[in-house]
Amino acid sequence: MQALEHTRRRTTLAVTGVIMLALSGCGGDLVAPDSLIEKPGVENFYNQIADACGHHSLGNQPLNYVINISNGDDNDYFLDETSKLYYGRIDRSTYATDINGFFPTGTNTPALNCIYAQLDQAPPP
Repeated sequence: MQALEHTRRRTTLAVTGVIMLALSGCGGDLVAPDSLIEKPGVENFYNQIADACGHHSLGNQPLNYVINISNGDDNDYFLDETSKLYYGRIDRSTYATDINGFFPTGTNTPALNCIYAQLDQAPPP
């Protein structure tokens, strides 16, 4: 009888442990390592870019449009890449390569230069 009780306790502990790990959300970055991390500074940086650079274009879209549309691939990609630039997860060269690859018109340089100028003026994250 004691052996049966001991086995039940071990099983209960094992199940409880698995449930706790599942609920704790361990491994969040392993699932989506490039997910956008919302922090207060990046929203201000997006607004700064919209104000100063909104008249420039990425691809065939005005930068203001790309920043302000509420959903869509252009918006998601731009915000994700720009947050990586802002937080120093990618450098300017990688950012330019990524943006030019996603918006391949060959006319992105003025917008990129304006974004870099805003990055130089932005407070550190």
